[in-house]
Amino acid sequence: MTAVGGVMWLIFTAMLALAIVAFVMAAIFREDAYRAADKQNKGFWLIILGIAVAVNLFVPMLFLQLAGLVASIVFFVDVRPALQQVSGGRGGRGFRRGRGSSSDGPYGPYNGGR
Repeated sequence: MTAVGGVMWLIFTAMLALAIVAFVMAAIFREDAYRAADKQNKGFWLIILGIAVAVNLFVPMLFLQLAGLVASIVFFVDVRPALQQVSGGRGGRGFRRGRGSSSDGPYGPYNGGR
């Protein structure tokens, strides 16, 4: 393997990893978060990112791989921050880092029946 071949393999592996991570993150967010963020629906992003993963795995055509890279970057730069903002944290589960206390319940603070 030449140095150029090694660098190209590294680039293609990084593009595949980015597409896989974007696909998994798109799958984690809830469908209603996509609507609330005014982005394309969840199915659209799962199809686009799934095609990006498949192209990187099975179709070694640079043009298609670059299109998948652009889709992954758009998801990370535009869609994911909007989804996190409307869902209040990670993956739409309502988890907010640095907020709340140990007495908080799923619907707000627990006041002990007061």
